[in-house]
Amino acid sequence: MRGWRNGGAVLLRVLVVWAASTVTLVLLAWVMPSFSLQSADGESFTKVGVTAAAGAGLFGLLNALVWPWLVRALLLAPAIALGLLVFLLNGWFLVFALSVVPAGRGGPPTGTAVVIAAVMSIVSSATSTFLAVRVRDQQRRRMRRLAGWRATRGTPPRTRAAGTVFLQLDGIGYDVLADAVSGPRPVMPTLAAMCATTHRLTPWRTDWSSQTGAAQLAILHGSNYDVPAFRWYEKETGEVVVTNRPSSAAELQRRAVTRSGDPGLLAYDGASRGNLFTGGAEQVALVLSVAARRARGQRSRAGYFAYFSDPAHAARTAASFLVELVREPCQALRARLRGVRPRVGRGGLYPLIRAFATVVQRDVVTAAVVGDVLNGRTAVYADLIAYDEVAHHSGPRGRDTRQVLRGLDRCVAAVAEAMVYAPRPYHLVLLSDHGQSQGLTFQAAYGRTLESLVRDGCGRPVAAGEGARPARRPEAGAEARGTARAALRRREPQPLPPVVVEPGPDRRSAPVVLGSGNLGLVSFPDLAGRADREAIDAHYPALLPTLTGHPGIGFVLVRSAAYGPVVLGADGAEFRLDSGEVRGADPLAPFGPGAAAAVRRAASFPHTADLMINSSVDPDTGDVHAFEQQLGCHGGLGGEQSRAFLLSPLALSAPVPAVGQEPAGELVGAEAVHRVLRRWLHEAMAHSPGRTTTPARAAR
Repeated sequence: MRGWRNGGAVLLRVLVVWAASTVTLVLLAWVMPSFSLQSADGESFTKVGVTAAAGAGLFGLLNALVWPWLVRALLLAPAIALGLLVFLLNGWFLVFALSVVPAGRGGPPTGTAVVIAAVMSIVSSATSTFLAVRVRDQQRRRMRRLAGWRATRGTPPRTRAAGTVFLQLDGIGYDVLADAVSGPRPVMPTLAAMCATTHRLTPWRTDWSSQTGAAQLAILHGSNYDVPAFRWYEKETGEVVVTNRPSSAAELQRRAVTRSGDPGLLAYDGASRGNLFTGGAEQVALVLSVAARRARGQRSRAGYFAYFSDPAHAARTAASFLVELVREPCQALRARLRGVRPRVGRGGLYPLIRAFATVVQRDVVTAAVVGDVLNGRTAVYADLIAYDEVAHHSGPRGRDTRQVLRGLDRCVAAVAEAMVYAPRPYHLVLLSDHGQSQGLTFQAAYGRTLESLVRDGCGRPVAAGEGARPARRPEAGAEARGTARAALRRREPQPLPPVVVEPGPDRRSAPVVLGSGNLGLVSFPDLAGRADREAIDAHYPALLPTLTGHPGIGFVLVRSAAYGPVVLGADGAEFRLDSGEVRGADPLAPFGPGAAAAVRRAASFPHTADLMINSSVDPDTGDVHAFEQQLGCHGGLGGEQSRAFLLSPLALSAPVPAVGQEPAGELVGAEAVHRVLRRWLHEAMAHSPGRTTTPARAAR
């Protein structure tokens, strides 16, 4: 009897979806002038209805039976190219269906067919999902179809060891998340339910280089040694390393693996989605370090299948992309009309980059993780970059970013829902790589750029108005731009030249000046190795006093031949890191108790710049001054950028061991986070927690 009832429910669902598709086709024929189901001399409504039903039925069969195999055949194409092909192929399916049905009059023009097919796919998918989520067995079958071929080859029992999903919510600081999950109507209700029932929220402190390249390299590969910033100059090659470029990411991953002697966190049955680095995973999608050339054995088919297996996904994403393109200039205009301060420019490619980060990357990565879960992958690490990109231009807090947080909450809910139907139990861990600090840019606050300040200190006169002009326009977006390159999988562009200060009359090589959030780097190519303080003073006697005496500069790190690494502050203050001796006011005091250890570690890196310049921080507000054109920034010390979060299941051990009721200490550094995640993977594999209340259910 139960089999008959299930069969009847499935038949009823098919009939309802078919009817919805038929009605949609008739309505589209009525409102679209270039598409008709009726001949010029008119036909009965019944005949038109039969034609629409036959066309909708055949179109549905093609999508159900042929489409999955077609997608598998095309998965080797770049993700963006495949997304465009989805629309064309789906349109051609509709043209074919309307051409062969009884009384059919041939298909509509290709452009019209693409629109009709997209609308019909969305309607049928929405109707099917609406019906399936109300019947558990049907929802399980729908989820299994999303998983692809691997899940249908035999489902392992729910009693097997648990898998683990790590979702990185890029750039969300601990304090921002704490605010988003608090109150009677939290911005992120799914995460709020997790915090109240199944998970614990823990802060962790980043390294001095509080940016994704350093953090994620350590989290996935166990080491971020010699990663001093987002971009830096290497004297031995004369090149600028930028962590969001495929070639740089591949080299940094190679160095980390060589240093740690371990392939990475995801080496055993792992998947890496939307990241800068692979973590040793074989399954990769939108991963920057393999964007140009994927290693033998690394595959992305399962990662993309969950997204492209339903043509409605691409249609919804395209519609949301267009909405975001309209929303961004409207939000920018509203901020300008309201006189919102501080504010940065939001033109150029930024609207496209933002739409990619908040829609395309989010949807593809979420679908890939859902596919991994339904396929029973052991370890998955994915990065959702939407918040970080928007916060750079709109600020860490505000209406724009709250909207992004709500979208990310829905992504977490989708992953948690998939875990209910997974072939094994799962632990869901959420974390961030850094936070963001807000403030006027250095240029907006002081009317000049860091480059012009260095130029002045090196003795080159600054022409009228020259100091207010940036030497070049910085890239709009960091992780988002790099991930877009991975999606396009196109040839890597030639790097932009570093900002240089033109040489003086003595024709010495020009210093190289780079920015990484509110961290500035100055290198002297004509001084071999790490230039020490004495050599810099001999070549540019006014430079260090100019920098340390500026109110927008918090401190400067330089190596001294006599005392080793020294932190310089205003009024001749010094902190000699090797001995711990402080002369004058401690220049690191405004940056918190962990600042000295973070700076001391970075000072030991071979590629730390000759001068490392951190902007000042407001002790009351935590505001800093980015050396790039960013309203919300990260990369140095000061404010909330150094406070990231871990949201971990109570079923796993605490990130920091407790003494009594309190944690024994603070979790410091991305390498420490890597060790915690490894421990949790071992704990998950050691026992099976069985089926537990999921965050998605708790949120209802």
